[in-house]
Amino acid sequence: MRLLLVEDDDHVAAALSAILARHGFQVTHARSGEEALQALLPAGAPPTVSPYGVILLDLGLPDQDGYEVCGKIRKRTSTPVIMVTARGDVRSRIHGLNMGADDYVVKPYDTGELLARIHAVARRTSSPGGNGGNSTGSEDSTGPGVTGHPGGPSGTVRLGPVSIELPTRRVSVNGTDVPLTRKEFDLLALLAQRPGVVFRREQIISEVWRTSWEGTGRTLEVHVASLRSKLRMPALIETVRGVGYRLVAPGPSAPGPGAR
Repeated sequence: MRLLLVEDDDHVAAALSAILARHGFQVTHARSGEEALQALLPAGAPPTVSPYGVILLDLGLPDQDGYEVCGKIRKRTSTPVIMVTARGDVRSRIHGLNMGADDYVVKPYDTGELLARIHAVARRTSSPGGNGGNSTGSEDSTGPGVTGHPGGPSGTVRLGPVSIELPTRRVSVNGTDVPLTRKEFDLLALLAQRPGVVFRREQIISEVWRTSWEGTGRTLEVHVASLRSKLRMPALIETVRGVGYRLVAPGPSAPGPGAR
C-alpha cells in the first residue's frame, strides 16, 4: 500500500517511515499542507483519483492548519485520512472527524495501534460498496418508528425525520442533507438495522472498524458524539452504560437541521 505521511518534523517522519516500510508500506513524506496536496493529486490527475491508500496527517503544519488541509483533501478525494496529533481533547477529536477524518490517533501512540488503525481504514474503503460489506438493507431495518421507503430508492430507511439512503450513503433530517464521514455513516446504518436493540461496543467495533482491538472504544465514543452533534438529535443514540449503544427512533416531529 502507498501511504502519504504529512509531518513537518523530519526526525519523527524518518522514524515512522522506517517502521511503516518494515511493514510493507511505500511511504511518501510531505512536510507541509501544500506539499501534501500536490503529492496527493499530481497535475493532470482526475479530481477523485489518488495514488495513496491512506493519508497520515499531522495537524501542526508550518503553512496551514491540518484541519484546513483535511477539508481540502476531502473536496478532492475520498482517500481515508487518519489524523495523528498531540491534540487529544474530545473537542479537537470531534472537529477532526467533522472535517472529514476517518480516524484520529493521539501522540504519543503505540505503533501497533497506529498500524492496526491504518489496516482498519484500508479494509473499510476497499470493501465492496465502501461500507465494509455490512448488510444494512431496508429489509433488516424494522422496529418502532422505522420503515422502508417503498416509493423511494431501494434500501432507504426512515426513522421519523431521519432518512438514511443506504445505496447512496446519504443522510437527511427533515429533508436537509447532513454530510457524514464514512465511519459515521456506517455506525448510523448499523444501529438503524434494529432500533431499540442494544449493540454491544465490541460488536460495533468489530462490524464498523473490523477490529477487536480494545483501544478503538475511544474512537467509537467520539464518533457517537459527532453523530449526535451533526444530526442535532442528541437523544437519537442512547448510551447503555457498561454495554453499548442503541438507536431510539424519534417521532415525526423531532427537530433537526433545517427545522425552525
